Amino acid sequence: MLHLRLITPADRTAEVVGLLEKTVGTTHLAVVPGAARDPEGDLVLCDVAREAGDEVLEGLCDLGIDRSGSIAVENIDVSLSQRAEKAEKDAPGEGADAVLWDQLADATHEESTLSVTYLAFLTLATMIAACGVVLDNAILIVGAMAVGPEFGPLAGFCTALVQRAPRLALRSFVALIAGFAAAMVLTVGFSYFMDAVGLFQETKLQAERPNTNFIYNPDWFSFVVALLAGAAGTLSLTSSKSGALVGVAISVTTVPAAANAAVAFSYNSYAQAWGSTEQLLLNLLGIVLAGTLTLLAQKFFWRRTRKGART
Repeated sequence: MLHLRLITPADRTAEVVGLLEKTVGTTHLAVVPGAARDPEGDLVLCDVAREAGDEVLEGLCDLGIDRSGSIAVENIDVSLSQRAEKAEKDAPGEGADAVLWDQLADATHEESTLSVTYLAFLTLATMIAACGVVLDNAILIVGAMAVGPEFGPLAGFCTALVQRAPRLALRSFVALIAGFAAAMVLTVGFSYFMDAVGLFQETKLQAERPNTNFIYNPDWFSFVVALLAGAAGTLSLTSSKSGALVGVAISVTTVPAAANAAVAFSYNSYAQAWGSTEQLLLNLLGIVLAGTLTLLAQKFFWRRTRKGART
């Protein structure tokens, strides 16, 4: 269930209440006239089944409440109410299949911003992966993959493509490209430092490295895994399954590939650096392609579900 907290101009409250009352899946409606001060208006509260959330939000935006008032949405973890159970039962489809596009756009907006924190996480993840590739340590590689925040801008870019939002697409693209570029440049410097103190050695990089040589040897399996991970990651975001997103993070070698390219470049091993860069680009392409197609499929099937429920 979702909880909606609305501030509506007094002259629009009746329309808002009418919209909420006629939407299947809403319950616990409450109106407090004149309670809001900034902006002035009435306070309207209600709970809505996740399946009906996108329809309600679309209707509220069509009424201009996002411009003249306020719309706040919260997830309800526990709701002990027979009315809530009935609302979820009556709403079309399943809550896990519903996509709240406004919520998704808001979440990916924050995750796809080129911030200091984002750069710090991506750089630290790349440096951890650099240690992993030199030591041929799979545990460090997995740890770096879990730390990397790159799925945020990837998901933002997919969402922007489906929603035709050029601003979000540009923001996500800049965060992705500039983030990896900065992380790789800093990791080159980190590699020089580690070599100077005797912790990195070119012989270790050029060794067979059975645990990590897949990072600079891309093949079709790399692309297939990226496709599967992109679909799984997108589903985890739209269904709020954060545990699944962690699994996605440790299944695709984006950060390790960037790290291996940086370390290889510092030792002038350009063949290995190019192989790692190819692996990185292949994974990014696979995730974006699968994520976009997954969102398009969800959008198509959910529209059919809503149309079927109305007929």
